Amino acid sequence: MSEAPSPEKLVAGLVKLLTVEKRATDVYQGLPQKGGTGRVFGGQVIAQALQAAQTSVTDGKQAHSLHAYFLRGGKEGPPIEYRIERDFDGRSFANRRVVASQENEDGSSTPILNLTASFQAPEDGMEHDDAPMPDVPAPEDLRTDMEVRREIADKLGDGLGDPQRAMMLRPRPIDMRTCDRLHWMNREPSEPRAHSWFRTVAPLPDDPQLHRAVISYASDYTLLGTSALPHGLSWMRGELVGASLDHAIWFHRPARADEWLLYATQAPWSGSGRGMNLGRIFNREGQLVASVAQEGMMRQRKGK
Repeated sequence: MSEAPSPEKLVAGLVKLLTVEKRATDVYQGLPQKGGTGRVFGGQVIAQALQAAQTSVTDGKQAHSLHAYFLRGGKEGPPIEYRIERDFDGRSFANRRVVASQENEDGSSTPILNLTASFQAPEDGMEHDDAPMPDVPAPEDLRTDMEVRREIADKLGDGLGDPQRAMMLRPRPIDMRTCDRLHWMNREPSEPRAHSWFRTVAPLPDDPQLHRAVISYASDYTLLGTSALPHGLSWMRGELVGASLDHAIWFHRPARADEWLLYATQAPWSGSGRGMNLGRIFNREGQLVASVAQEGMMRQRKGK
């Protein structure tokens, strides 16, 4: 068995993954995840698209929101192209539209995601914060999700297929610590709420744009699974078929993705083969730093 990469190497790999390369004016390319298989992680496409949009705003404005629609599942392996449209540049706000595409074998291009991001020049304004942080255990008092994954994988033994095991135990650059039980941890129906702390496993560079991109990347973890909790079903056990349909983030204040952030998610509704999920991200001081919303396709897998 090969030696697990160090935390620093994992985070360096994440930074490289989320650093898009300029190919032409307002055209960027995102690298594939090293060793990735199957479908591209949605958080990666959102984060790379945001990074592409951020490169085109150079007058000090900062991203305060993004709205993305997943059109098709991207394939791991081929790079992703990001084309930017500069829809608006004002004194206080700017808007960018990004289309993420992958090239087909015949040379044609297939869009996989549309993203719109809004940017604002920093300014002072009236403030209020009516989103109290949930009272949950501190991350230092919780086991890592990776420890729980290893425990579950050991219990399942040969009942867990090799691809599922590899995906479940793959080293991750984000340290997640869950206060309750996520869909893959439990078979019993439960309340559609979850609370997980997250941060990168090693420090990140002091780049606010990168921290927003990493938060966007991590915001796709645990979110859709929240709507599966009342049904006692899991993608990890092969009981569900699902995919993200759209994803929105509002950045309320600066935050570091290499310091502990609490992701509180809830699913107020599911039906018609879809699940609606909301998320709030808090820093250790209890301040709301971002809000997230996502709807996803969620269907119970039918037997052969």
